[in-house]
Amino acid sequence: MNTVASLSLMPHLLIKPSFTCFSRKGVGRYGGIKVYAVLREDGAEFAKNNNLEALFHVDDPGPRVPIKKGKFLDVNEALEVVRFDIQYCDWRARQDLLTIMVLHNKVVEVLNPLAREFKSIGTLRKELDELQEELEKAHNQVHLSEARVSSALDKLAHMETLVNDRLLPDGASSTSTAESTSVVPSTSSTTHVRTKKQPRRSLNVSGPVKPYNPSLRNFWYPVAFSSDLKDDTMVPIDCFEEQWVIFRGKDGRPGCVQNTCAHRACPLHLGSVNEGRIQCPYHGWEYSTDGKCEKMPSTKMLNVRIQSLPCFEQEGMVWIWPGDDPPKATIPSLLPPSGFTVHAEIVMELPVEHGLLLDNLLDLAHAPFTHTSTFAKGWSVPSLVKFLTPASGLQGYWDPYPIDMEFRPPCMVLSTIGISKPGKLEGKSTQQCSTHLHQLHVCLPSSRNKTRLLYRMSLDFAPWLKHIPFMHLLWSHFAEKVLNEDLRLVLGQQERMINGANVWNWPVSYDKLGIRYRLWRDAVERGSDRLPFSNQAESGS
Repeated sequence: MNTVASLSLMPHLLIKPSFTCFSRKGVGRYGGIKVYAVLREDGAEFAKNNNLEALFHVDDPGPRVPIKKGKFLDVNEALEVVRFDIQYCDWRARQDLLTIMVLHNKVVEVLNPLAREFKSIGTLRKELDELQEELEKAHNQVHLSEARVSSALDKLAHMETLVNDRLLPDGASSTSTAESTSVVPSTSSTTHVRTKKQPRRSLNVSGPVKPYNPSLRNFWYPVAFSSDLKDDTMVPIDCFEEQWVIFRGKDGRPGCVQNTCAHRACPLHLGSVNEGRIQCPYHGWEYSTDGKCEKMPSTKMLNVRIQSLPCFEQEGMVWIWPGDDPPKATIPSLLPPSGFTVHAEIVMELPVEHGLLLDNLLDLAHAPFTHTSTFAKGWSVPSLVKFLTPASGLQGYWDPYPIDMEFRPPCMVLSTIGISKPGKLEGKSTQQCSTHLHQLHVCLPSSRNKTRLLYRMSLDFAPWLKHIPFMHLLWSHFAEKVLNEDLRLVLGQQERMINGANVWNWPVSYDKLGIRYRLWRDAVERGSDRLPFSNQAESGS
């Protein structure tokens, strides 16, 4: 049994400070008893005037002389044993009383504040009403502070736009020339001074999509993944409103020819590949990868050729050059950084103009509002979203999201996403995250209202996921779900754009990368000798 008596809780029960604790083990027939008394530091001052001092100031009876078994005690020894037992019982009773009084004082000290604070129900209601009024005032003050912070952030974003985003040419802006009138007092007459506001800059992307400028064709375009092009398969594609088909020749290299037979204009992709030649399903004419007809069953052989395009295979992708200019000697690399493993390659045909799709992919500020059931589920809405980039560049990183992004001419978007916790991306840069997801989006302009999207997803962790059966189906399902969240909005934009609405009517600071893409594309279609952000553009073409 352990007993702790804290005399610091008893201002009226004190013992001389000459001893600070009692401890005795193996006493009498009550072996194993321990008693502790902890004294307060000012015990000596109270002990002088305390009438109960004598009650508790009793010395420890000490150990009893051991009694040997089988020995008869004489009268004196028996009296000594009885005297010791009586002393011990008296000492034990005093210690128990001391413990009870300590516990009693603890209860009193706990209850006394409640008694002092006892109030009527009416008083409590009155105080509650006063507290509610104070709380309402505090809430109003918080809302006022939030409004001031929001206003300051808006001003900051506006200043950033003015300082860093002077990208839009004055001549290409559609402006709202609102005027303000102020009255200046004068001794002779009232003078009206009209001051014009600075014209608001915007891009004009409205109306039906115009035919593609030939200058936009003079780039290498990735059109298919190598894994989709087997020796006996064909991949039909549309590019700049022209129909093509890709297949492998006798040497295993890919070729791209017009998807129309020279004989009766039958689609060649409905046929088959025979010994490195594509065979028309109508009359069996066969064409090689350079477009030459090498076989004409049931008739005399004629010198017939269909159009072909320069075609090249690099890093798991098939590229074509649809332009009239000679092809560039280099093709940009689209591989993920070192340490990443490709987990998914997906191709989709989408009913939207490729520029609108690129606008969407180059914008991350929409994620907390659009992708609420997929990757951005649970994301908070930041007070300010920024895309930080060099003064002349087509790449940068998002703040506060750990995402690096780049537009690679003519139609590619590369992004690296730092993964910390699901739904918790804010507050870290990609370098601070231990795991990453890398994405490649290729938006091939199939026609003015159609895009061929190539998507490649890579991870720098869990390479074993690639070997799980049917895992690619899961990635495809998730990618389609994310894309559908965007597609319903982009289709709405396209419909309104065709009817005359400007989809870039009011750009803000986080639209920086999308604006730079539009300026680059506008310069290409105008045939400018030097493109904006030329270093990046030249390296990508």
